[in-house]
Formats: sequence, C-alpha cells, structure tokens
Amino acid sequence: MTKPISKIEQLIAKLCPNGVEFKELGELGEFYGGLTGKSKDDFSNGNAKFVTYMNIYSNIAVNTDINVFVKVGKDENQNRIEYGDVLFTGSSETPDECGMSSVLTKKINESLYLNSFSFGFRLNDKDLLLPEFSKYLFRDEQMRKQIAKTASGVTRFNVSKKRFAKIKIPLPPLAVQENIVKTLNSFTELEAELEAELEAELEARKKQYEHYRSQLLTFKDGTERERERERVRWAAISEICMPTNNIKWKETKKTYHYIDLTSVSRENHMITETIEINAENAPSRAQKIVEKDDVIFATTRPTLRRFAIIGDDYASEVASTGYCVLRANTSQVLPKWIYYNISALAFNEYVEKNQEGSAYPSISDTKVKAFKIPVPAISEQERIVSILDKFESLVNDISIGLPAEIAARWSQYEYYRGKLLTFNEYVPA
Repeated sequence: MTKPISKIEQLIAKLCPNGVEFKELGELGEFYGGLTGKSKDDFSNGNAKFVTYMNIYSNIAVNTDINVFVKVGKDENQNRIEYGDVLFTGSSETPDECGMSSVLTKKINESLYLNSFSFGFRLNDKDLLLPEFSKYLFRDEQMRKQIAKTASGVTRFNVSKKRFAKIKIPLPPLAVQENIVKTLNSFTELEAELEAELEAELEARKKQYEHYRSQLLTFKDGTERERERERVRWAAISEICMPTNNIKWKETKKTYHYIDLTSVSRENHMITETIEINAENAPSRAQKIVEKDDVIFATTRPTLRRFAIIGDDYASEVASTGYCVLRANTSQVLPKWIYYNISALAFNEYVEKNQEGSAYPSISDTKVKAFKIPVPAISEQERIVSILDKFESLVNDISIGLPAEIAARWSQYEYYRGKLLTFNEYVPA
C-alpha cells in the first residue's frame, strides 16, 4: 500500500504544490429535498422508483437495483436524482449516524426519486468531483466529524441544512481524484474478498447453531414430540409476562444508566455503551425501568434484531421507549426461554410481517406480545435452555476471533482511506 500512496503524493506535489483548494458546500452547489405530499397509498401502488433511507445509510454508492416504487404524476414537481448527486439521511437516533451519505455513481435512463426523510446535494459544476471520489470523501472519518456537528436534537437528531452548507471539502485535481479512486477501489476489492471468506465461515457457524436452536424450539401444538416431553401449550407472550413500570422522574434524584437504541450490540446481543442520566438531562424516551432477567427487544427498525437479556450490571436502570420490555412470569416460563424464542427465525418472520412504516419501520409492543410461543414444563425449558446456552457460548467463542479480524481489516482500510483523503489546504497569500 506504500507505493500507491507515494505515487499519489508525488502527483499532488506536482499538480498542487501549495496545497489543495477547500470550499464550503454552499458555494459549490444546491441542496434539494425528497418526495413531498405523498400518502401511504402512493407507496403501495407506485409507478416510479425511489431511493430509501436504508439504501443511503447502507451503501456508499446508491444501489440502483431498486424494487420500491412511489406514485408520481406527470405534472408533479418532484426532485429527480441525477448522476453524481450526493444523497444524505436527514435524521437518526444519534448525531453520529445523521447525514450518512451515498452517491449515484451510475448513469440511469429512468426517473429516480428520493425518500422524504433524506436530502440531496448537486454540484453546480459537476466536473469538480468524480462521483466515485465523492462516495469515499463523504464517508471519510474527517468528513463524518464535520457532518455530526450539523445535527441537533434530544430524542431524535436532525441535520441543519444551514450548518451543512458550511461544511468544507477539498477539491483536488481530477487526476489526483482518479488515482485515489483507483487505489481505494483495488484495496476495497481485496478487503471484500478476504472479509467475505471470514464472514462465510462465521455465517456457517451461526447457521449450524440456528438449525439446532430451531429444532429444540419446535413443538407441535398440543402433542408430544418425544416420550419424555409433556403436552405443550402455546401462549401469547403477554400471557406469560408480568407488568412493567415506567420511571417517575419527578420523584427521584438518582442517576441511572440509559439503555438507548444503540446500546445493544446486534452481533452478540449484549449491552455495550450507556450514558448516565438524571431527572435534569433525561431524554424524553428514557422511561422504562428494567430489572434483572428482563428481555428487551427494539421495536424501532425491529428487523435489525437488537435484543438482550438484562444482567446484574443493568438491573433497575432505564431503557428507551423504543424497547419492548418482557418480564417473565417465572412460575410459568424462564426468562431465557423468552430470550431464545425472541431470537428464533419464526419470531423474526413474524416481525417482518407485522412491522409498519417504510422509512422508520416499527412494531408495537402489543404486536410483539401477541406472538405465541410454546410453553413446555419448566423442567423441559431448563433442559433446552441449558443446551442452547452451551451452543451460544460455543458459537461466540469461535466467532470472537473472526469478527475481531474483520474489524481489524476494516480499521486498516479506514486508516488508508483517511490518509489518501487528507490534503494540505491552499491558503492564498
């Protein structure tokens, strides 16, 4: 990797020895909004493709293999996306996730529109930046730090277009951009191949575990699967859970750890980072008191599968209203029994069918608790949970090294990308 960087550094020294010009976005182009005036029905019987929030969030280059449609009339004044446009998400639960970017790097022959929860940026002079260069530039750590500062809010953070227009970007010569793109493309292709191999191995392990988990959690309604199993009844989760309660901020001066929607790891379903809150600074969504062995499931973007079981460290703390809190009635069901049924494929399929909304899909607590699970005798639950605990421990032990290696490769890529996209700013004498 040293030689390509050296070559680019030589090119920069030759073409811009005094540094690279930086300009504010507001000087370089115009911002435009997404779809307006659309009802729910317009998205159920559409005639035109549009780029979703998640398409932008998940891809540095817009995925043009689009199968979502919106109804747009011939005379409607809606903004169309053009080749080279940079698209941004407008809001998120955290400022660090606001303004995620994606660039339309392909020329398309059909009209393409933008989700209403997003916005676009179009250069006045499209020859200033190569689209392939833009896709890397706006996802670089230095640029992300600038973008995060444009967001404000309490429970949900929104980007300020006025502040966004003040973001400064480098404008290296096209020859420099081309060489950087070539280098980053080759590096990402190599990394993608290596990462794909690691992820394939990890996925194989997970599928093996999921197969056995599914087998152990599958019962025939009202029949005996095996001689040692008692007749199994099925119950909605609401029937086997206890009531939970919300915090009364006016009645407490204590400090709590706040479990927000980004606190739970999607990989290992552990609570990772929390912040301390009290009555004076608590976000409005900090409401639900959680106790040891409660199972929490994120109902906002539920297919991201953020769920966890509360351990000793977070007993009597506060969770976001974006979680459904499931407190097992232990006379009927083990907390881990609920946890494993929530993690099963059948529940995920149920969530996909019952979530609502396109930009920010969600599922209600009532719908979550309406899901029916098998409830065998406590002794049978204990036997199966013991087996599943061993499987999960084994999979986690095996997979610790693989995600760590994937993360290390990604960090290496981000380091080189940052190095390639760092320029000395030209300051006129």
